[in-house]
Amino acid sequence: MRASKSTSLLMNTVRGAVLSLGACLALPLHAAAPGITGPTFSLTAGDMHLTQPNGRSVYAWGYGCNGAPTGFKPDATLMANANCPAAQLPGPTLIVTEGDTVKVTLTNNLPATAGATSILFPGFNVSTSGGSAGLLTQEAPNGAFCAVNNCTNTVTYTFTATSPGTHSYYSGTQGDLQVEMGMYGALIVLPKTVPGNCTSGLAAKNLTAESTWGEKDYRLAPAAYDHPATCYDREYLFQFSEMDDDIHNAVEQQVLADKAKPAGTGCSTDSGCLIVATEPYTPGYFLLNGRSMPDDMDPNYASQYPVQPYNGNPHMHPGELTLVRIIGQGRWQHPFHEHANHVRVLARDASLLLDPTGNALAGPLLFTTTTTPGMTLDGIFYWTGKGLNWDVFGHGFSGDSSTCVPDANGYNTGDPTVLNYFEWCGDHNKALEKYPTGQVANNGPVTLPDANILTNGAWYGGSPYLGPEANGRAVGPTPIPPAGTVANAGGVGGEQGFAYMWHSHNEREITTDNVFPGGMMMMMLVDPRGFAINESN
Repeated sequence: MRASKSTSLLMNTVRGAVLSLGACLALPLHAAAPGITGPTFSLTAGDMHLTQPNGRSVYAWGYGCNGAPTGFKPDATLMANANCPAAQLPGPTLIVTEGDTVKVTLTNNLPATAGATSILFPGFNVSTSGGSAGLLTQEAPNGAFCAVNNCTNTVTYTFTATSPGTHSYYSGTQGDLQVEMGMYGALIVLPKTVPGNCTSGLAAKNLTAESTWGEKDYRLAPAAYDHPATCYDREYLFQFSEMDDDIHNAVEQQVLADKAKPAGTGCSTDSGCLIVATEPYTPGYFLLNGRSMPDDMDPNYASQYPVQPYNGNPHMHPGELTLVRIIGQGRWQHPFHEHANHVRVLARDASLLLDPTGNALAGPLLFTTTTTPGMTLDGIFYWTGKGLNWDVFGHGFSGDSSTCVPDANGYNTGDPTVLNYFEWCGDHNKALEKYPTGQVANNGPVTLPDANILTNGAWYGGSPYLGPEANGRAVGPTPIPPAGTVANAGGVGGEQGFAYMWHSHNEREITTDNVFPGGMMMMMLVDPRGFAINESN
């Protein structure tokens, strides 16, 4: 799976071959960082069944909403079918602003055998009210227990959102079991003040480019932190976890057995009655935002996943700064590799990585963003085409009059409304084909294969170029693609993007129950400016 950045683009054909295994892939749909807004939240803990791409249904627990939430971000009018069920995986993403007084009230509706539950908010000074004392924090007693013991199955956690960035939350009760069962989620704290440069210069030009092509702004904020080097144009949240279905099956069997007992004879202790071994640990399901590939590329809030509302399917345009929010929610590390570029780390555990002066960012460039359990990471990913050594827009064909005027950094950023905005001018008019047929000047570095020898999957665009004329610029005796593509077609208004596989570098983790493809895998599509990225689903 280890491919260099320079070869990733040429592996469009490989991407197509891999994904042709799943002919039922949906049309290209997009992600964002959707969640519910506070600063006051009313959550429940309950059970559910998860949908898996191999057709199985896995019993799980999770956090959800106790009634309608205060609101959604991005705004509910932008996010189609936004909802928050009584239990979901991962739990609802909680979105607040730096300085907010956050109040989370948890109601325990788990089965009687599960016992008490709770929430930890790492990195914050939390006060509690209600509930009963637990090992790590105050816990919400079980609802079934309270029904016969005259207690209230709620607890409230209150804290000040002191630090912006990406945070996690998860159960502080029987963590080896309850976190495994799905009791975790994300907390995003937006900066209170936005650096001025994040609303001017190139940042403003990217917004102009998006608006020109009919796109809307789905960011939670213009910057990840109150630091001038943390501006971004798009953002995606990825929560990594794994499941051992033997554990889940054992829990479900005991829950059902207890429910089948005569009234008054079932589990009656607040600590629960489950006897489940959590070691040895042999997970067979590897999840991105609660789904496995290819389900993670279906829309957010898709009706076929009623308790798995969040997807993982990033898209971007050349030159855009894409913020990736990453959380390790499981028990294992997951070496996740983002093809096409490294990720510049901004912060770990919502703490900016700065040089000794405290002014400049000092985070590393990562080939893989290894997700340590419990750790969060914020980073910037971008793609410009620089270094590929050919004109990715295919300029130079007959009748083409496109120009590329380099800015101080060598990119075409003068006019954000043109199709080749942010082109790397050093490669303008540089051929890819060794022997083209009238499309661009010859003497390029490679000879393209005939399209008929390629296996075209739903994500292979059929051309090594970006843009609405990409198919026409492609060369070969057979028209490319031979029969069109489902998800990444060219032509006016078509996508014709470059598909890069983002996946775990642990090969077992790109399977679902040991069947490939599946698990922790998705596609990053770099789309031309003429294609409007719609993140409403």
